[in-house]
Order: sequence, then C-alpha cells, then structure tokens
Amino acid sequence: MITIERVRWDDPRGVALRARMDEEMHERYGAANGDEDPAVTAERGRALAVDPATIITSILAVDEDGEALGHIAVRRLGDEVELKRLIVLAAARGKGAATALLTEGERVGREEGAARLILQTGDKQPEAVALYEKTGWTPIPVYEPYAATMPWSFCFEKAL
Repeated sequence: MITIERVRWDDPRGVALRARMDEEMHERYGAANGDEDPAVTAERGRALAVDPATIITSILAVDEDGEALGHIAVRRLGDEVELKRLIVLAAARGKGAATALLTEGERVGREEGAARLILQTGDKQPEAVALYEKTGWTPIPVYEPYAATMPWSFCFEKAL
C-alpha cells in the first residue's frame, strides 16, 4: 500500500529521490552539446533549477516499509502553481505512485487557490507524457522559463 506524505523540500528522502532523477535525466539527455553556446547551457540550468523559497511543499509516495518510492514538488512560478520534479523509482513504476503524487499535487493546488496547475517534461520522457495524458492533463504551449532554452519540451495544464 502506498501512502502520501507532505514534507519539506530538504527532507533527505526527497533529496535522494531528486538526485536519482538527476542521474536518470543525465542518462536520457546526456551532457550539453559541445557546440552549444555556454550561455544557453547556463540559462537552461537556471530554468531547471528550483528555488527552495518557491516551494509550497514536497510530496512523497511511501511504501508500507517506509521507503520513499516517489516524489513531486509543488511550487509557485510567478502567478502560477507548477508541479515539478516528479520521479518514481523504476522498481515501483506501474503501481499507482505517480498518480497518487499527481492527485496530492492537485489537492495542494486547490488549497492554494490555483485555478490550474502547470508542468513541463522533456521530449525524451514518453512515459511521463503518457501519464499526464492518461490522468487528464491538457497540452499547452511551452512556457517560460523553458521556452527560451528547451522549446522541445512538452507542457501541460490541469484545471482545478
């Protein structure tokens, strides 16, 4: 059985899961192209960075043994509320953790008075795109801060 816990951004379990996500994304996307302008690479890094001051909450999916299986963060991005850094451990995928995390993220968005939630994912994450489509998210144009340096992103919204 999966339970959901709201935690601080600096919760060690969330930190570990985000580090795992960074490793997985590096495997999928690799390092920046050697021909790329270093300023573009730096700007992309800033776009992907998460300022802890913008975090409303982090959310963990935890199994019956207390092991954190997944993570998502809810943050303010200007006037929007954005879901960020969704990861579920490979061994736990397909068991409902991602859907439970998204559902709790929606609950947080409603509590914050958001009319909608937004999120961004990359072009090399087809399973993420499939999850968002399956759970009722609607594609939207790529928004800032991703549009300038990652125009190939997939962005979604969900009305609350």
